[in-house]
Amino acid sequence: MFKIIGVRFRQAGKIYFFDPGDLQIQQGDAVVVETVRGIEYGQVVVGVRYVSKDEVVLPLKQVIRIATSDDTRQMMENEQAAMEALKICKEKVLFHSLVMKLVDAEYTFDRNKIIFYFTADGRVDFRELVRDLAAAFRTRIELRQIGVRDEAKMLGGLGPCGRVLCCSSFLGDFEPVSIKMAKDQNLSLNPTKISGLCGRLMCCLKYENDHYEGNAVPLPDLGEHVHTPEGEGEVVLLDLLERRVQVQLAGSGKTVEHSLDEVTLEA
Repeated sequence: MFKIIGVRFRQAGKIYFFDPGDLQIQQGDAVVVETVRGIEYGQVVVGVRYVSKDEVVLPLKQVIRIATSDDTRQMMENEQAAMEALKICKEKVLFHSLVMKLVDAEYTFDRNKIIFYFTADGRVDFRELVRDLAAAFRTRIELRQIGVRDEAKMLGGLGPCGRVLCCSSFLGDFEPVSIKMAKDQNLSLNPTKISGLCGRLMCCLKYENDHYEGNAVPLPDLGEHVHTPEGEGEVVLLDLLERRVQVQLAGSGKTVEHSLDEVTLEA
């Protein structure tokens, strides 16, 4: 078993595991750790626990220290400097007439690198831009192209439900979402009703999908002919959560509603 803590470097970002060593670290603490990007400042979102080898990617990096007040102050200064850097980068993008949309910027904790996130429809030749930025900031420059879902996660906003976007408030990773999920839940297939701010299918279509799939197995399909206590008919509506069906009777055209146990499929 391995002793670990879970750390996030952005709100609703991916959780990374580290070895706390002998440090008395609790959930909610800020820590300074070493990552592939260098020294980083993060928030502990998973307290100390023991996991098996299959649940972690080895080798685990050890936590350098619990963050001090100086570390927190430096992190805040980095965030302010990144905002200023983003403004300068936007000016230089306009100067070079590049077709790209800058989304965000961030310094690594040790100021060894600044990362600019952008979206674009295709590939962008930003070699001249990188040279200008390196001369302006005198540090390593990375321009990282992201997708529209990542853009929404970084910028945040309110979804059609009126709540803060799931991706920017608590979702650590994006999961695949398909139009079939909307069909299984009897939702409108109007793109404006099932798409989020990013223009992609809403992440919340995934939340209840497993329950719908589990209930859908024994249920008839829409348009299928079934036997009811009142006679034969055609399925016109399914309520997967309540496990009930509405059937239009063949003779009278009357619509009746029954539970799954009261309906059988035609042979």
